[in-house]
Amino acid sequence: MKKFCILFIISLYLLNSASGQRRLTEKLLSSQGDSTKKGSFMVLPAVGYAQETGWQFGLASLSSFYTNTKDTLTRSSNISAVAAFTTKKQSNFSIKPDVWSAGNRYHYSGELRYKNFPFNFYGVGDKTREADKEIITQKLFRFSAEVEKLLKRGIYLGATASYEDYKYTDKEPGGIYETGRFIRDKDGGRAAFIGLTQIIDSRNTNTYTTRGTYIRFNYSFAPDIFGGENFTGSLFKLDFRTFNSLNSKTVLGVQLNYQSLQGSNAPFYLLPQLGNDQVMRGYYTGRYRDRNLLATQAELRYRLIPRFGIAGFAGLGSVYENGLFSLNNLKPSYGAGLRYFVAPIRGLSVRLDYAFGEKRSNEKRQQGFYLSLSEAF
Repeated sequence: MKKFCILFIISLYLLNSASGQRRLTEKLLSSQGDSTKKGSFMVLPAVGYAQETGWQFGLASLSSFYTNTKDTLTRSSNISAVAAFTTKKQSNFSIKPDVWSAGNRYHYSGELRYKNFPFNFYGVGDKTREADKEIITQKLFRFSAEVEKLLKRGIYLGATASYEDYKYTDKEPGGIYETGRFIRDKDGGRAAFIGLTQIIDSRNTNTYTTRGTYIRFNYSFAPDIFGGENFTGSLFKLDFRTFNSLNSKTVLGVQLNYQSLQGSNAPFYLLPQLGNDQVMRGYYTGRYRDRNLLATQAELRYRLIPRFGIAGFAGLGSVYENGLFSLNNLKPSYGAGLRYFVAPIRGLSVRLDYAFGEKRSNEKRQQGFYLSLSEAF
């Protein structure tokens, strides 16, 4: 359904006394707070309206800190959280820690999420149509945890584990959700993954990178734990990023992202999805989904002054069934945005992007506005 209005309000505050709020703002808005490695806390409130949800109210927060304030090499750790409610009794909660231990010897990350929220479903494949869109209600519980240990400089090896539980309700029977291709487990299901991950990381910082390369491999396997028609198989992910400073104010970043889901009884909700606020901006998340995803993007970032920057980006990507990849099916993504650095030395930013996607026959060009914390990659 069409959204009638969206209002975003950006503010920085501490959930404490008024004097505490002033101290936090001073801490965030001074370079001294960065140089002494003091922690920071940032919140973005959001209000919006859509027919399928009614009024929406939410908060997104980012807490940043160092596990060792004396070691200049220890990377910044972050905990991001989202809480959203609607007047139709829908909700969305998530918390994502990303923690680097002293000396970067260990890296911990994960996610805890509960979601009871409608979403637009278009079918499976890279040629889904806007006319087939259905509103599906999803109830999701997800827990994931990941830990990597430093083997030698810039090289980490670790393990991952996750559990996901999905439930779906189709409010308008008879559409693409019931009749579409490869739509398995329409009522939902469960999956548990265990896997290995390796990281090769030479970035100078993990917040606003200006030089270096980051490569992450992850292979996860879902064993036959739950029986029945629940998914059994594997998920492979590759995330490659490299950055180069063209001058003191300009950085060029390039990213390649690949995902592949293989195995029996692959449900639609586990298939890689094209489009979000990080990769292939301009596309509704899940507008295209299939067993494989390949996407690449480049972003040129220019720091106007320590507090403000601008960026332009462009990319190509697609989803596809096994053995059916074609360069002719690659879809475009391009746009530009503004950056406001709440902690200039540390590189913590609020990101505002507007992006465009493909223009399909008899449809409007796909596009989207994004208000997010931190860089896209």
